[in-house]
Parts: sequence; structure tokens; C-alpha cells
Amino acid sequence: MVEDLLRLHAPQVLGALVRRYGHFGEAEDAVQEALLAAARQWPEQGVPENPRGWLIRVASRRLTDQLRSDEARRRREEEAAQLSPRDTFTAPAPGESRAPSDDDTLTLLFLCCHPGLSAAAQVALTLRAVGGLTTAEIARAHLVPEATMAQRISRAKAKVKGVPFRQPGPEDRDQRLAAVLQVLYLIFNEGYTATSGSALHRSDLAREAIRLTRAVRTLLPEEGAVTGLLALMLLTEARSAARTGPHGELIPLDEQDRSRWDRRAIDEGCALVEKALSQGSAGAYQLQAAIAALHDEAARADDTDWPQILALYDILVRRTRDPMAELSRAVAFAMVHGPRAGLAEVASLEGRLAGHHRLDAVRAHLLERAGDTEAAQAAYQLAAKRTLSIPETRYLQMRAARLSST
Repeated sequence: MVEDLLRLHAPQVLGALVRRYGHFGEAEDAVQEALLAAARQWPEQGVPENPRGWLIRVASRRLTDQLRSDEARRRREEEAAQLSPRDTFTAPAPGESRAPSDDDTLTLLFLCCHPGLSAAAQVALTLRAVGGLTTAEIARAHLVPEATMAQRISRAKAKVKGVPFRQPGPEDRDQRLAAVLQVLYLIFNEGYTATSGSALHRSDLAREAIRLTRAVRTLLPEEGAVTGLLALMLLTEARSAARTGPHGELIPLDEQDRSRWDRRAIDEGCALVEKALSQGSAGAYQLQAAIAALHDEAARADDTDWPQILALYDILVRRTRDPMAELSRAVAFAMVHGPRAGLAEVASLEGRLAGHHRLDAVRAHLLERAGDTEAAQAAYQLAAKRTLSIPETRYLQMRAARLSST
């Protein structure tokens, strides 16, 4: 419970401090100290009546102490002047709701996607400050070394230091929107399939991504990409209860108990897909949402409309050239034209996805379907070694072991 509260309030507290004092990097350090204090105190002393207000007070004290220390050391009078709050902040009372336009988390999201940052820096900083992902998790999501990602985040913090904490105006909102949506999608993906650790699903991250996407859509209801992304998240998250067995083992899509899927989320997602496709030209999120809807609308795995899914993937890869989308297309291609044809598509991605466990896992699956059990077993074992997710490792090892016994 305490961990969930801290994850919920951390970006809001950071947003409050940045809005009040500026100093993005120093504010984040102060928030981290407040979170550590809460993690130590709350389990023993109980959660305060207003957790967010408590965190803001503690973090504010840490930040002002640090700024005063810097002032004394550097003897800069202008630094002292910046200690004055930029505006007032009143933490909401327990249970008090806030309109999305007043949500400090959403304002922080747009700040992290400031046009002065590169697209890569926008994504990295938002995942760190708003999503709460570690530098290592962000690095894995981007397929870059952790040290590279750490430098990217540090430089991004320095660039937004002193930027006014307010939501962008209409003239530059569109400029930031693409990066905002990419960030939200990465946060959701990390929640839906954790890149490391013992849990396959981090529901806190998935819920936060959906919440923030709903907030963005409230601000921009006619943006097809926002509507499509929300639909995609809902249609994907709807399957979460059926993705794992009683012992946490991974269950692939074609073997899931579809009666456990969340029909309310599916119905909402499908309605949003229709809306998104009517809001201008279909982009990546609208197309992926349409693919997810075709999966979710199939009562049985055998009822899946694979030709239509393949047609949508054909459009998607032409527009995005995303290697992961191309890998998913290879699976759809195999379902329509046979596993050997799918393996040829996978082989064409070797250079772009070399060393990625999902490439090995897809290859293993298609080799198994083609009847090449020895090669499939080796590919499953290789994929198991390369993933950092414990549930995925166990699943891939189980598939390999099952082939060895046949």
C-alpha cells in the first residue's frame, strides 16, 4: 500500500516543487529524499491523513535547505531570490478531486517534453520523472547502454532548469504531443510487460499510463492519436488477468481463458477505436488499436481475423518502420502464409534486432510450428538467456523443456 501511494504521489509532488521553486534536478533529488523518509516512517507510524501534503512539506524543506546551502557556498544573491515561490500551492484535502487541467503530473509531463529537448531526451526525462522508471529500465526500453541513458537524463534536467512550470499554449502543444504520447506508451508497455524482475505485470505503471492518457484526451478530445493510444492501452490491459497462471507463469495469447478478459474495457476500447479512425488519417496508435480490437473481439483464438491483422500491419510498418512492429507482422504473416514464410520474414530483421530476446522467441515459436523441434528448443533457450524478466525466462525454459521431452 505504501509503495503504491508513493508511486502515485511522486510525480505530483515533483510537479508541485518545480512549479513553486523551479530547479528541476534539485527538486527531483528532494522528492527522492522525501520518498525515502516516507518509506521508512509510514509503515511504522502510519500513513498521514494527507500523504501528498506530507511529501510536499518534507521535500520542500529538503529543497530549500539545499538551495540555502548552495547559496552560502557559492555566495550568489540571485540564487536566494529564486527561493521565493513562483506561485502558491495548496495540497488538496484527502479525497478531493482535481480537474485534469490542474493536474501537476500532466503539467510536469508537458514540461519534460519541452521543445528545447531532443525527442530522445523528452522520452527519457518523462519516463524518469513522471513514470518513475529507473535509468536501467529506460535504457532497456530504448535498447541503449545504461550509462548512455544516464547522461541523456542528466543533460535533459539541466536544459529544463528554469523553464516556467505551466502547460503549453495552443501554438506549441502539437509540437510536444508526439513525444508525450510516445512516453505514455513506453510507460504502459513497461507496466504491461516488465522488462526485468519477478513480476510480469506492473499494474501501477499501466494504470498510471492509462490515467495520464485519459487526462491528455480530456485536453485534446479531437486528436485521433490520443484517442487511439487510449484505446490501445485499454484493449491490451483488458487481457491482463488472463496472462498469468496461478503461480505467476506466463500464458500466451492463444492459450488464454478469454472469459477472464475485461469486457467493459474491451467495449470502451472498441468504441474508442471507431472514434479514433474517424479523426483524420490513421497513425501508428490508431492502427495498433485496431489490431488489438481484432484480437479482443475473437471469441476463440481460431476465430482471429489474421488476414485483416496482416493488412493492418502492412500499413503500420510502411508508416513507422518500427522493428518491433515488423516482428509482430512476421507472426501475422506466418499465421496467414505458414511458419516457413514467417521465418523468412524474421530472418530479414536479424540486423536490426540482433541479440533481442523477442526475436529469438518468435523464431522459436515459428520453428516449433514448422516441426523443427531441435532448432526451436535452441532458440527458446537462447531467448530465455537474453530476457531479464523472470516470468518470461521461466516460460521460455518451459517451452524448451517440453520440446526436449517429445
